[in-house]
Amino acid sequence: MDDKPHLSTQFDAEINAVSTRVLEMGGQVESQLAQAIYSLRHLDVEAARTVLQVEKRVNQMEVDIDADITQIIAKRQPTARDLRVESGTPMTIGISDLQHASDLAIEQMRKSLDAFARLDEKAAVDIVESDFRIDEEFDGFTRKVITYVMEDPRAISTMLDLMFVAKAIERIGDHAKNIAELVIYIVRGTDVRHNKEAFREVAGSLGSAL
Repeated sequence: MDDKPHLSTQFDAEINAVSTRVLEMGGQVESQLAQAIYSLRHLDVEAARTVLQVEKRVNQMEVDIDADITQIIAKRQPTARDLRVESGTPMTIGISDLQHASDLAIEQMRKSLDAFARLDEKAAVDIVESDFRIDEEFDGFTRKVITYVMEDPRAISTMLDLMFVAKAIERIGDHAKNIAELVIYIVRGTDVRHNKEAFREVAGSLGSAL
């Protein structure tokens, strides 16, 4: 059977609509960061609860997007080439990577706020040590974006939007790390910002394997 693409205008519109929803999901993650910082600055418990509520919406958005993709495939019955095109869209590149990175970043933010509330130096050290995981997610996503744009320059605009979202998520991890470093300073009086030797000394005194 001829494997010619049969991507109709409506098919393209449906795929673009899902891509837009992925960007909306990234925007929700950005709002989580703003609320988390606000809750810390003002010690606002309600704002912290809002962060958790937004996470539920983000998780539901991921489920809904996956369902939409399944429905599009079932309804349009794309050919093998269509599926290759669809699996390479910015939407499919972004959804799982952004969701996973945002989960890591939000978890780090939760832990840092908890460490701040309890002035838990050991928890703060653990947060600083694990910050590299979010950086790795961002670096991996960046490589995927570069590869995709090289293969399809028409996607530059969309991929730049996704990069802005990814960078915002990466910054959540940076803020969580900053809060953790503040906890260490409050408890011990040692400024470990941009000072790996000072951090290693603190971590070593707490039994860290770093």
